[in-house]
Amino acid sequence: MGGKGNGEVKIGVLCSRVRVEEKMLFAALQERGVDYNRIDPREVVFDLGGNGLGKYDAVLIRCLSHSQAYYITRWLETVRMPAVSPHRVVATCGDKLLTSAALQKAGVPIPRTKVAFTPEAALEAIEEIGYPVVLKPLFGSWGRLLARVSDRYAAEAILEHKKTLGGYQHSIFYIQEYVEKPGRDIRSFVAGDETIAAIYRHSSHWITNTARGGETSHCPITPEIDRISCAAAEAVGGGVVAIDIFEVPDGHLLVSEVNHTPEFRNSIAPTGVDIPGRIIDYVLEVAAMKPGR
Repeated sequence: MGGKGNGEVKIGVLCSRVRVEEKMLFAALQERGVDYNRIDPREVVFDLGGNGLGKYDAVLIRCLSHSQAYYITRWLETVRMPAVSPHRVVATCGDKLLTSAALQKAGVPIPRTKVAFTPEAALEAIEEIGYPVVLKPLFGSWGRLLARVSDRYAAEAILEHKKTLGGYQHSIFYIQEYVEKPGRDIRSFVAGDETIAAIYRHSSHWITNTARGGETSHCPITPEIDRISCAAAEAVGGGVVAIDIFEVPDGHLLVSEVNHTPEFRNSIAPTGVDIPGRIIDYVLEVAAMKPGR
């Protein structure tokens, strides 16, 4: 899959599945007359001794697989191929512990968070924070495997369950305070150093992800939302990211997560922002800075 452009710049779009978002991104490339190709990581052999994807000026990373995005962006980095988002962003955002650490280092406010490596230590951490808490997997999206823990009995059962499941993912316990939200949270979108759009995600359930049935509406980009969104994006390394923000009862904002391959199909209509177009415009800015162009 590809498009013919004016020959001045060529973009690679790395994705295994072509979802609605990728179709919109392809359309935005075509509207701008940009030459591009879809690169399917399942079909391409990457030569670690080669010079990379030299025919491209930049590669837009839209992999659903974190491991594919993680290793391919690292390789692209070694051959000086610009990627959106780059390896540092993929590596940081793909791991909630690394994301929290980066945000904390940058002074971006986050919910109270603890990490433990045994069920016993995790139970102590949970009770120190106080019920309810939220147990999250280090990896994953769409609100999967989140657990709201309301008492010691539930905590013991979930911790025992994770211990029995075994494996790397379940051996690290990422524990976050439960933030009482006003029936919604905020997702903002950042491209480079600009907050380009923001939505409210409404739900009667404590998980507000649109993948879990959350409904969207326009969220005005206030100076505070802009400030915290750009600070969070910079903390993880920039690029194109989506920021999940909680409004706490005292009026402050907390950053919950940062996503490096954001879905945006449900955010265009309520905001009126051409999000795929703004993403492609940023990719073209990155491509223009490629050494040797």
